[in-house]
Amino acid sequence: MDGAMTKAPKRRDGVRVDGGQVPAQARPVLSPPQRLHFDIYGFVLLADALSQDEVADLRRAMRGLNREPDLAAHRIYLNADRPHLRHFGHLLEYDPAFLHYATHPRLVAAAREVVGGDVRVEETEAIINRRDPAADVEGLRRERKRPRGFHTGTEHGWGTYEEQGRLHCLFVKTLTYLTDVGPEDGGTAVIPGSHRLSWPDEEIIAAAYADPGLVHQVEARAGTTLLFAESLIHSTTAITSDAERMVLVTGYTPPMMQVWPGNEVSAEFVASLTPEQRHIVAPTAWPWHRG
Repeated sequence: MDGAMTKAPKRRDGVRVDGGQVPAQARPVLSPPQRLHFDIYGFVLLADALSQDEVADLRRAMRGLNREPDLAAHRIYLNADRPHLRHFGHLLEYDPAFLHYATHPRLVAAAREVVGGDVRVEETEAIINRRDPAADVEGLRRERKRPRGFHTGTEHGWGTYEEQGRLHCLFVKTLTYLTDVGPEDGGTAVIPGSHRLSWPDEEIIAAAYADPGLVHQVEARAGTTLLFAESLIHSTTAITSDAERMVLVTGYTPPMMQVWPGNEVSAEFVASLTPEQRHIVAPTAWPWHRG
């Protein structure tokens, strides 16, 4: 495997310390405050990451997806399928808007920065949900202090590493809100800082339940993207308003890691991609270009 992983040269303001130029794709996208926020808390909000035209196009694609009579024909699977909640997986081949989102230059660059090198699309998801009409609203409001379903996709130590004083995560996600999300609208819940802890997850979650101030619920306007490490303990809070919630998610990993089962793309689809899209959607596994 000699030469398979290339060491990132140190850089300062887009110029390598050895005098060479850092490729534009490797230059920082996150501002210093944003990068610090990510390192400390395990997440950062990218306000207006998508234009309102992009949001509108993705909402159109989401509505089409929700009406699709034969999801299996498009190789789309469902993680949840209830009247008030539908959770779709593997969207790339369904609508060009989903491909555009997964390969969005700003979002890919931000993911690349916190992963620490080239990335591939690991999975794509869409969620459309409302308040469960059979649920007790006051009970749901109490539940918001103890969100259900806290989980991670990696763990600190085997899914994270430090280099040049920065924390990097081998599995990150961009979660973009296509609807405004206020305190009653089911925003993502996180336990800030848990991405750097080696405590057992159940101990972290129990401690956060004992002190609700340790749980942060994200609020955002449509077009905002939540960039977070998959070693961060996270979940979704209950919806207590009458609003519909629409979110779109892409997972990113280094190219030598596999996609989530069910997210493999067809050869025909790969053949239709531009070289830039293919580099992100169906990359060769090695070398891993760092920096």
